[in-house]
Amino acid sequence: MSRTVVIAIGGNSLISDNDHRSVSDQYSAAAETCGHIADMFQESDLRLVVTHGNGPQVGFILRRSELAAPELHMVPLDSCVADTQGALGYHLQCALYNEFKTRGIGRTAATVVTQVLVDAKDPAFAQPNKPIGSFMSAEQAQGHREKDGWELVEDSGRGWRRVVASPAPQRVLEMEVVKTLLDAGIVVVACGGGGIAVVEDPGGKIHGAAAVIDKDLASSLLAQQLGADLLVISTAVEKVCLDFGKPTQRSLDTITLAEAKRYIGEGHFKPGSMLPKVQAVVDFLENGGKEAIITDPSHLGVALANRGGTHIIP
Repeated sequence: MSRTVVIAIGGNSLISDNDHRSVSDQYSAAAETCGHIADMFQESDLRLVVTHGNGPQVGFILRRSELAAPELHMVPLDSCVADTQGALGYHLQCALYNEFKTRGIGRTAATVVTQVLVDAKDPAFAQPNKPIGSFMSAEQAQGHREKDGWELVEDSGRGWRRVVASPAPQRVLEMEVVKTLLDAGIVVVACGGGGIAVVEDPGGKIHGAAAVIDKDLASSLLAQQLGADLLVISTAVEKVCLDFGKPTQRSLDTITLAEAKRYIGEGHFKPGSMLPKVQAVVDFLENGGKEAIITDPSHLGVALANRGGTHIIP
């Protein structure tokens, strides 16, 4: 039987380093990653959804807006996320098209601009803490606070920076579109950047929110709603490690859900790094998922064949 797999690719798959951030550099990084994704098609009938991050790219758009002001309007955050879904989705589906053609794999890819519902009463909106965009002076920060209603914080003497809410994802609104494309054999690119955060008003209508959603948590939710067999989180290391960076560091091959939760409680995983990835896996397995893998792009193919990566099972 065909397996439904959701793979979440991290920022290192789209920008290789700080010296290679141009659009052409980003495409080259995406093309390399897509070569590794194509390795997964040793299962010819694989049903695959690809999700991705967008943090630096949103920062680029916001910086362009700042430089263009006051001649041009600022770009709202929800539109920034939508813009990156389109641009990065284009890179991925173009690179996948070329990779599939080279390998003789009869597949194509399509990008779905994806909205993800969040709760307007989520506590995160009362305590925005996710930094986005560039550093600025106190004077610039005050201007944005007065004109644009931004929340800003001083960041360790490096300047002021905008902060936004990072609410928990509740529902992927384009789920039926994703399912229809999968049923047609299409590789789907969805939930880019965690999805466009939207809230629902009392009348049931939705509108964009000035918020960002954690990409791994959104990917976990997508996998749950799809009833996916496998969630794969691609990151910068081949395997999850305990005591990372210490002399006692040791990698994990296969662990259980209970072990993953215990390691979280013991503080082995850092916030903003491995912690949200392992938490996303926990959420997936606690809600019906059969297996999850955390590994780096170059080991995707072997990890899918149980020869690499860290596997987490119920």
